[in-house]
Amino acid sequence: LITNKVTTDFSVPLCTPMDYASFLCSTDFSRMIKQLFFILVMLQFAGCASVQYKAMEKVGVHKRDILISKIEAARDTQSQTKTQVVSTYQQFKNLVMVNDGGLEKRYKAMAKAVEQSEDRATELDQRIDAVESVAGDLFAEWKTELGQYSSAALREASAKNLNTTRGSYDVLVRRMRGAQSRVTPVLNVLQDHTLYLKHNLNARAVSSLQSEVDAVANKVDALVTDMEVAITEAEKFVRGMR
Repeated sequence: LITNKVTTDFSVPLCTPMDYASFLCSTDFSRMIKQLFFILVMLQFAGCASVQYKAMEKVGVHKRDILISKIEAARDTQSQTKTQVVSTYQQFKNLVMVNDGGLEKRYKAMAKAVEQSEDRATELDQRIDAVESVAGDLFAEWKTELGQYSSAALREASAKNLNTTRGSYDVLVRRMRGAQSRVTPVLNVLQDHTLYLKHNLNARAVSSLQSEVDAVANKVDALVTDMEVAITEAEKFVRGMR
């Protein structure tokens, strides 16, 4: 029988008391649960992707159809993210440019909008990841199946179609990732301002941020432009796949 002797210094508290009810209801905890859930789903999908593809193919849904669905979902999330970020900018502008005495109310509205924009940004990243995952599987399968043709003419036609589709897809993903990259700089600025005002919510502090409005507006305009280009590219790609 082997035992391990454990020495514990009980002069130091083993844990710090905390308000568990407040923690469980906190925004940070809720966001953590959402992120953990997504990670678990993605891990499950990664391990069972081939099984799921086969099951979908048995009911007539192929990787091509799944890719179209993923691109449409990403396109919709791009549109929602664009709308949410523009709304958040408007909340920021209202906070620093309006003098009606409702400072705390406007700050809470802005803080909530920033949080919603963060959620949309996370969702967008996940949507594009899903597009890339399915596209990679589709193109790998397509390339492998080229070797199964007995007709050289059909193999050449399919290879040409693969190259064309892959080229269009590469353009699409660059547009999507490019538009997505515009989100972070806007959110970083708005997050900084929200954090600053959290402990400095007074007229003087708010007015000091008025000079930031135009700079944020320029970032938002660039984001909207790139999002719209990416959305158009997604619609063009889907039409070409159908």
